[in-house]
This record gives sequence, structure tokens and C-alpha cells, in this order.
Amino acid sequence: MAQQESDRRVADAAPSTRDGIEAEPGARPGAEAGQPWRHVLVTGASSGIGRALALACAGPGVTLHLGGRDAGRLAGTAAACAAAGAAARPQMVDVRDREAMAAWIAGAGRLDLVIANAGISAGTGGATEPADQSRAIFETNLGGVLNTALPAIEAMAAQAPGPDGLRGRVAVIASIAAFIAVPGAPAYCASKAAVQRWAEALDATERRRGIRLHAVCPGYIRTPMTAANSFPMPMLMEPEEAARRALRGIAAGRTRIAFPFPVYLAARIGGALPPGLRAALFAAAPAKGVMPRVG
Repeated sequence: MAQQESDRRVADAAPSTRDGIEAEPGARPGAEAGQPWRHVLVTGASSGIGRALALACAGPGVTLHLGGRDAGRLAGTAAACAAAGAAARPQMVDVRDREAMAAWIAGAGRLDLVIANAGISAGTGGATEPADQSRAIFETNLGGVLNTALPAIEAMAAQAPGPDGLRGRVAVIASIAAFIAVPGAPAYCASKAAVQRWAEALDATERRRGIRLHAVCPGYIRTPMTAANSFPMPMLMEPEEAARRALRGIAAGRTRIAFPFPVYLAARIGGALPPGLRAALFAAAPAKGVMPRVG
């Protein structure tokens, strides 16, 4: 049940999908120097919390496989990780492409930690959520997570245990929105609830194979995705702080990593309210905007 979780660029041209950026000689460790994972894969690494997670994992001796769809920003993340001492391997890939994701993960070699971070967010704009938007959110936030996690789990099952005795870890970036059905963002809330429940349920069985799953459920984070929000975002945090808390929770072996606690608690309480009462309370609140375009 609920528990308080422990707190824990620059490239001249975009690299090709096969190019890597090697660590610079004498580079200093990244933000989370000493973290135990030597081989890490992160989706949605172009910006936001994905970029922050990649940088937090970067350091000498670390190989980072970085996925994203924005070539320029992905190159920037890779260059920053290399400056921190890591060997960065950027890959232009869409998490909705099941075959491309499977091929990328299969070619990565050993993976100690996979972070399924790529996601999109939009709301109703105060009206009915567009059907194409709903499908796009589920295809990315749910389908993209499965396209990342499922091949990673099978690859980990075939590799030897690491120094911590585990074959690997998979972290799914969900959201505190997983715990409350917000009328203004139905597809987003539902997609995050799905991956949160899936990861927590699967963790119980995959432990037998030496694999751990973690559901990371952050509150509001200052990212390009939240910049368009016109409503109050309590306890808005920087992506670097969110990355630190997420990685500390993963290292501590927590299945659910939800933060900040006051926002998590409020979501749990709000989620326990009768649906009619909850809808009435949200009726006067500004709705999250729709996507400018889908596709």
C-alpha cells in the first residue's frame, strides 16, 4: 500500500543511428557518480526527465543507450553524457514501433537497467477528448512501455546476474496521475494507471528470474510537456531532482516510487472519493489542453 518513498549539450550535428559518442578522456563523473548500473537504456532521452535520468546515470565506465525522436536534442543529451564520462549510444527510434524497439534492445548487449520513460500528455480542453488523441496516448504511454519492457525482460532473463545478484531492472515511468481519474485527462490517467499496475504486478513474478520492475510515479515536473499547462501545479520540481529521487528508489529496491509525498497522498485521497463527487470537484478546474496535432 501507500508508503513514503525515499528521496533520493552540445553537438555540431546529430549522430546517425549507429554512431556512438565515446567518453572524453579525463571526464568527470555525472550527477549520480557511483551508481551501480554499468549498462543503461533510456527511452525519451531527448529532453525532460529522460534527459535528466540519462545524465544522472552518466559516468566513467557506463554505457548509455539513449532513445528519442528529436535528432538534435538527442545528440545534445548524448554529448552531455559523454562529457560526464559515459559512452553514449544515441538511437533515433519511436517506441510505438515494436519491431524497431526489439531490434534496438537485442543489439544493445548487456543491460543492467532499462528505463521506459517515453510518453506524451494531453487533455480534453474542456470538451470530449479527440479519438485520435486518445489512441496516440495509449499507443505511446502503454504500447511504448510494453515495446520497451517486454524485450528487455527477456534479454535480461538470458544474461548472467550482476554484482547485486540481479539479472537486471526495468523502471517504468508512470505518474501520480495513475492514482486519480482526472476528468480533464482521461487517456493520460488511464495509460499511466495501466503501466503502474502492470509493473507492480509483474515485479512479483519476475523476481523469481532475478529481474526487478519499478513503477516510478512522479508529480509535476518542469518539462516541455508540462510547460503548456495553464493550471496550478503544486510542488513543481526540476527534472534533475525527479531523476535523483527515481534512481535512489530503484537502487533501494522499491517497487513503487511515488513523489513528492504530499501530492501522492492527495492523489490517493482524491482517487478514493466517489466518482460523482470527484467529477464535481474537478468541474470548475481548468482542463488540460488537447494536442495541437496527433501523429
